[in-house]
Amino acid sequence: MTIDVQPAPTPNFEGGGTGRKMAFICSKGNLDMAYPGLVLANAALGEGVEVHMFFTFWGLDMITKKHMDSLKFTTLGNTATHMPQGLGGLPGMTTIATSMLKKQIAAIGVPGVPEMLEQIVASGGHLWACRMSTDMMHLEKEDLYEEVEGVLNAADFIEMTDGAQLLFI
Repeated sequence: MTIDVQPAPTPNFEGGGTGRKMAFICSKGNLDMAYPGLVLANAALGEGVEVHMFFTFWGLDMITKKHMDSLKFTTLGNTATHMPQGLGGLPGMTTIATSMLKKQIAAIGVPGVPEMLEQIVASGGHLWACRMSTDMMHLEKEDLYEEVEGVLNAADFIEMTDGAQLLFI
């Protein structure tokens, strides 16, 4: 028996495959949650897609100068690590887990978070911070990665990315 596999449909933005947009909403500041958005944004840019990234809540850590190079990874509550959950709460486990993950990421040639952001901007991607989140966390534009284009409210981001494929991470 053979199965006829059809290709997955590809969204068509603004007709003819041109002008396609993707909007990534990055809401988590953990090391393991930073990479999905960064990798997908880089891949989209490589395909000629217009990319806008909106960093909100703890996702702001990805673009905050003070934190962007020191994001952490914890096994606590993360069943996908295939480790006994009790180990995650032991002193030093977050440091060990973070170090191990950074080594694994580097071993396959993937750059750190700041370098990934540089690649996104160099490829034409746009970085935006959430106004409500920056206000909550008492952050100013000067606290953010230099390439962040601005601090927007959610409504402005939605308007700017009208018609975009949206990924919430």
